Amino acid sequence: MSDYLVIVESPAKAKTIERYLGKKYKVKASVGHVRDLPRSQMGVDVEHDYEPKYITIRGKGPVLQDLKKAAKKAKKVYLAADPDREGEAIAWHLANSLNVDIQSDCRVVFNEITKDAILESFKHPRPINMDLVDAQQARRILDRLVGYNISPILWKKVKKGLSAGRVQSVALRLIIDRENEINSFIPEEYWSIEGQFEKDKKAFDALYFGNEKEKVKLSNESDVKAVLNVMKGKKFEVTNVVKKERKRNPAPSFTTSSLQQEAARKLNFRARKTMMLAQQLYEGIDLGKKEGTVGLITYMRTDSTRISDTAKADAQEFITQEYGSEFIATKKAEKQSKKAQDAHEAVRPTSVLRTPNELKAILSRDLFRLYKLIWERFIASQMAPAILDTVAVDLKSGEAVFRANGSQIKFPGFMKVYVEGSDDQTDDKDKLLPVLAVGDKVSALAIEPKQHFTQPPPRYSEARLVKTLEELGIGRPSTYAPTLDTIQKRGYVALETKRFVPTELGTIVHQLVLEFFPNILDIEFTVQMEQDLDSVEEGQVKWVEVIDGFYKDFAKHVEHADAEMEKIVIKDEPTGEDCENCGSPMVYKLGRYGKFMACSNFPDCRNTKAIIKEIGVPCPSCEKGQIVERKSKTKRLFYGCDQYPTCEFVSWDKPINRPCPKCNAMLVEKKLKKGIQIQCVSCDYKEDPQS
Repeated sequence: MSDYLVIVESPAKAKTIERYLGKKYKVKASVGHVRDLPRSQMGVDVEHDYEPKYITIRGKGPVLQDLKKAAKKAKKVYLAADPDREGEAIAWHLANSLNVDIQSDCRVVFNEITKDAILESFKHPRPINMDLVDAQQARRILDRLVGYNISPILWKKVKKGLSAGRVQSVALRLIIDRENEINSFIPEEYWSIEGQFEKDKKAFDALYFGNEKEKVKLSNESDVKAVLNVMKGKKFEVTNVVKKERKRNPAPSFTTSSLQQEAARKLNFRARKTMMLAQQLYEGIDLGKKEGTVGLITYMRTDSTRISDTAKADAQEFITQEYGSEFIATKKAEKQSKKAQDAHEAVRPTSVLRTPNELKAILSRDLFRLYKLIWERFIASQMAPAILDTVAVDLKSGEAVFRANGSQIKFPGFMKVYVEGSDDQTDDKDKLLPVLAVGDKVSALAIEPKQHFTQPPPRYSEARLVKTLEELGIGRPSTYAPTLDTIQKRGYVALETKRFVPTELGTIVHQLVLEFFPNILDIEFTVQMEQDLDSVEEGQVKWVEVIDGFYKDFAKHVEHADAEMEKIVIKDEPTGEDCENCGSPMVYKLGRYGKFMACSNFPDCRNTKAIIKEIGVPCPSCEKGQIVERKSKTKRLFYGCDQYPTCEFVSWDKPINRPCPKCNAMLVEKKLKKGIQIQCVSCDYKEDPQS
């Protein structure tokens, strides 16, 4: 019989930790929460200080019975759930179910699953932190009050299966607001003048800047002609050379949010996939007989960039051996976000000595790619800044001034290992200029004016939306991935080319919530609520006070919405087409992923069709049809003629409704890493990429 019972959340963790602790310890898994609010009812007594009614989760009865039997046999029970609010709440629920004294030293926390970390944590058990438990309870109860009050009204007034919540409703608002910005955007024309120059048989590029006094904007072709008129041919003189040395600092180690963003940019991972893989790396991977199962990264739900002194020392030793002492960062403190709780460390490898190359043969492809990203980011964060030599050169002809910018990496520093990605792609390669001095004469090989149009703000990708929510202070590390999942599962948004687009259903729900529950969608109100909930965690305020302050006003809005919200009848709109199977009229239906066409003779006829979306471009091949969006068998978007199969025109790139200014052929939007670039399908005409 084992002397001590240790309860963790995951069976994978249980095996690893039991091996570290030895024969006196029996480690079992609760497999997450064992108690929660009931799904079939509110489960919160609003008349008696919002007392929650907890029940054993369906299917967890046998697990709980097994834990109770083991607890009776053990001398002492240790609760070792995850080191966050959620984990503290799980430990509290277990303590209540197993009759463990929450004031006793029963709680054990660790930030990584390695032998040293586990053994050290069991030297410092502590009581359950009720401030953390209350903070989690407050969030759970608040979300229940919002969801279980608004959702039934939406079911009654719109359709079943809908929901609203504190974070998901704000996320939906951001997506819809951005779509409205895009729809109301009016493109503005602007021009640039690109010059290709030569000095000592070395070619380089420069852009029109303005005159010697100021930068000049080129709004139309007349402005361009005016500039060309004041130029004295193709002879230019160097009038100014500015050389500078610039430092570029490494990005800090990952938080949950920055990990999700970077994995989306560099690995093309969805937030949910990133967290699933990170969970596996944290809980442990079998590295063979020598080491067994070991956690490869620290706990992956964190808003802190702090690194332990031991991890810093190990990283510095590794960097010295691999790259040299000049690559070690000078002593600096990690800058924490003002909103960071700093409960535990940043996401980092548990040992810098486990290099990605050593683990490549052991890890699956996706696990390897994510581990490599985390490992490189951590190593780079402990390295010296990169030093770049930059030079700006002004070239003058008449009154026109062109400017050439060059840069060269003088010392790579952290860039030798890793460079942070960006939503607005930048080129990190050297851009060398020939040696130029004031007074030098330079010849222009070509002067080329180019027309451009301003672009609307881009739709939100997962990475951009997570970043925006974090910057606003809405939600916490553990909520981002589930929030993005929820708004997609409810059919409020769809992903088109990896960008969020609101559906008609999402827009309807948003308008109703905005009209009847404005506080839920008010960003400042939501941010303040997050801060109030954090104050509960810090022990500054009682959770009941926070809930009461919200619910008294919210309950009035619920009553008003239930009485005044009109029922939305989404009528079947005729499409003007007949069903090819039975001849009945086809109608538009609103489904989970937006509108589609269906036979009005349902259920006798179950014929459905996707809605073909025209993009407003005539077919360049047959000149009779219109270009429409289509999807391949693998759901990839492409463009074809609506006269198919008579006309077989297809394009993976989206055609646009203006001809090439050079050859009059079709222009298309080409998706590049730097953004969307307009290109000609026949000649070499290209426009600058737009993010």
